[in-house]
Amino acid sequence: MNDRLRVFLVDDHDVARAGARHYLEDRFDIVGEANNATDASEMILDRRPDVVLLDVRLPGGGGASVVEEVRSADPEIRFLAFTVSAERSDVLRLLQAGVDGYVTKTTFGPDLPDLVESAAAGRRPVSADVAGYLLDIDEDIIEAAGIEKLTPREREVVNLIARGYTYRETAARMQISVKTLETHMHHIFDKLGVASRHELSRLAYDTGFVRPDDDDHRGDPR
Repeated sequence: MNDRLRVFLVDDHDVARAGARHYLEDRFDIVGEANNATDASEMILDRRPDVVLLDVRLPGGGGASVVEEVRSADPEIRFLAFTVSAERSDVLRLLQAGVDGYVTKTTFGPDLPDLVESAAAGRRPVSADVAGYLLDIDEDIIEAAGIEKLTPREREVVNLIARGYTYRETAARMQISVKTLETHMHHIFDKLGVASRHELSRLAYDTGFVRPDDDDHRGDPR
């Protein structure tokens, strides 16, 4: 019986994938590779690996989009971000998406198999490049999910916008002007640390404030 972990590699650089494969293939079964986010999501769900080693910045949506799409279908698959980026915004985005570890490519190559096993075990390995501000990032994640900080009126706005209503439709349902709605949205963005309707909607669903089985938008603002 084969009890080796199954690993999938996602990186848009052939050399990076080859390097990772070199260090991993003796201990793990490499079940597939992809060089963009779109192909990665489809192939991962087809191959069902134990761990996905993926870059942060990928053509077709980025590493975070891969994590979110796959996790929505199979929450058991583990993800280890493996990237050149130690930027705080990238680390925060990937942790929000649900990665099980974040290591940079300055990591000593022979250490990579142990890091993959650590991610598979749910221990969330991080490299020294990002460990220094990991606590701050965790606090940001908690704060970013703080819909409870919103006023009841602002929560009503989030509920409608996340379900797909336009500004005009939302304003009509709430019996306020579009300008007033835009003011609410400005305050909501500031409080939640999001920069777009898309990010707001994703946060609303990720935190369970809005659920997929809630009444969907059917284009009727009444």
